[in-house]
Amino acid sequence: MSKKSTIFLFILILAPIIIYFLWPSDTARIKKLIKQGAAAIQKKEIDNVMAKVSFNYQDEYGLSYALLKRVLEEQFKVMSDIKVEYENLKVEVNKNSAIAELDVRVVATIENQTGIIIGDPKTPAHLKFTLAKERVKWLVTKTEGLQPSL
Repeated sequence: MSKKSTIFLFILILAPIIIYFLWPSDTARIKKLIKQGAAAIQKKEIDNVMAKVSFNYQDEYGLSYALLKRVLEEQFKVMSDIKVEYENLKVEVNKNSAIAELDVRVVATIENQTGIIIGDPKTPAHLKFTLAKERVKWLVTKTEGLQPSL
């Protein structure tokens, strides 16, 4: 076997092992999605927020993808200085579906009044996101526990 063939074979065998260890786990990818989603809400970047949501979204309030986008657009128009705080993020993955649970508090200013709009001063709101793996991305398909204070 030539030297080139040996190197090629070695790379061919080693590549899947390297990819396996360097490729982020589904749990890590979902945690990143939550972090990026919170940052997008703080910046009022509606397109970045909705990029984390499945077109098949349905929640307990009857919101679909289109209605959720419209509600967020309206809320972003009246809110400023949005701050999203979350903790106790737990992710459970089952093949092509997952559940992410976390405690959330959202503070924002509306008409020169700053207050907590999700959660309360003593206890953050406990949210549960249902996610689905669509193609190669994790997307939110349902949200539970969201009861705004306003």
